[in-house]
Amino acid sequence: MKDKGSLLLKTLLLSTSQLNIYKYSTDKKKKKRIVGNIIGVLILYVCIMAYCIMTCIGYGQIGIIDSAPVMCAIVIATIAFVFMLFKTNGYLFNFKEYDMLMSLPFEARTVAACKFLYMYVNSLPWYMSIAVAMAIGYGIYAKPAFYVYLIWIVLSLILPIIPMLLASFIGFLIARVSSGFRKTNIVQTVLIMIFVLLMFASRFFIEDMFRNDKVEETLSSLSEATEGAARIFLPAGWFSRAIVSTSIVDMLLLIGVSILLFAVVFIIVGNSYRSINSALKSHAAAKKFKMSAQKKRSAAAAVAFKEWKRMTGSTNYMANAGIGMILSVIVGLLTLIIGFDKIVALVTQNAPFDSSILQPAIPFLIYFFTGMMATTACSPSLEGKNYWIVQSLPIEKTVLYRGKMLFNILLSVPPTVFAILCMCISAKVPLPDTLLYLILGIVLCAFSTAWGCVCGIKHIRLDWENEIEVIKQGAAVTIYLLPNMFVVMGLVVLVVFLGMQMDHKLLALIFILIVSALALLSYLRAMALAKKS
Repeated sequence: MKDKGSLLLKTLLLSTSQLNIYKYSTDKKKKKRIVGNIIGVLILYVCIMAYCIMTCIGYGQIGIIDSAPVMCAIVIATIAFVFMLFKTNGYLFNFKEYDMLMSLPFEARTVAACKFLYMYVNSLPWYMSIAVAMAIGYGIYAKPAFYVYLIWIVLSLILPIIPMLLASFIGFLIARVSSGFRKTNIVQTVLIMIFVLLMFASRFFIEDMFRNDKVEETLSSLSEATEGAARIFLPAGWFSRAIVSTSIVDMLLLIGVSILLFAVVFIIVGNSYRSINSALKSHAAAKKFKMSAQKKRSAAAAVAFKEWKRMTGSTNYMANAGIGMILSVIVGLLTLIIGFDKIVALVTQNAPFDSSILQPAIPFLIYFFTGMMATTACSPSLEGKNYWIVQSLPIEKTVLYRGKMLFNILLSVPPTVFAILCMCISAKVPLPDTLLYLILGIVLCAFSTAWGCVCGIKHIRLDWENEIEVIKQGAAVTIYLLPNMFVVMGLVVLVVFLGMQMDHKLLALIFILIVSALALLSYLRAMALAKKS
């Protein structure tokens, strides 16, 4: 990259660096929030590294430690691809500071490449935490020469580039197609969700490619699976052979192909960069506009409608808030069409297993999707620099946040009820149990909404430059998402265990009372925080 590009990249990094903000900010609350964010992220890094090391120890215990480099490459590549796919719109295209950057004396391809490298540098700690941890785990059993560790680290820096470029190019194609439509945000969201769902569905085809006819989980089948993955995803094979066999050819292939693809992709993207961004940032006016009477709504309903318009106006918001709802509906339909018993048999590999013991876990299984992200966790922060407008509205803060909670309830309850009903019909759950599971599902949505609002108000961030910083990377979303996800997985196991010991209706009633109490406490806490905000 030329000096101009390096200067632009450095400026982008410094302007958003948390450490830089901490160094020069005089706001003590902001400094405390930054310290809290850093501590939280460090804890996540430690957890990820511990998990990766344990994975390598497991590989070493069963004698397939040579498969660890392939697994490392696949994990890093998958995370890089997913991260980049959801960040392309908002960072690479349709970003806030587009007009300012494009007025500077830089070529379009230089700006696009700098935005790409900006995302790469910001995501690098996640990739390197995995790479370093798996290198340590690999070293415990393989005991390679010292220079192998250096090769591992250097190639790990290169490894995310190809999947990130692939995700960027897919995002470019989606942006290119959607820019020709009037409702560009909705078209982009639909295209992204279709692609994500296709990836989700392809998991079963890929798994079938690596599975033996007898589905025997033996050393040989696992080794064949990793070798097959390396043959399909060539960079993983290059990385593995560079580590295990110290192949210089594979090292050069990984580095050379990454650099070549980087140049080619941004030559292509650069040629259409201005036109795509201009189309995405413009808004067409309806030709057949008719004046009609205004609808009268309550203050909370008006806020909920405002939240709906805010979500449909942002591809990132719609994709992240809507993917869980769509997945829950798809899971419900698949269960109804294929059959609850057959899906359980597929997941458990036809193990001797009574599927009826899973019935009490149905509301929690669906909530795993619909509770994946509460809009209330990020909507307070999304007000951003327009927060002064919210402050000046002639309504109480409690009413404002009730409206935000109402929107999340309206968004999450219908797919939750639909999916639970589908699964209960397919599993032949008795009617009284079904009604209790539906109530439990609704109560879980209420808890998700209220708890998300607590996180959103408590960890509000208004000084963001790109909405992805609060939709995907904000402290409020992280604090809501991670504990919620792990607790739900634990509850599924607990409910199944308790369901074998006691009546399912009584168990559902107990959890309805517990979750209702937690939802009420969270709501009261959210209202208390709203009054102070």
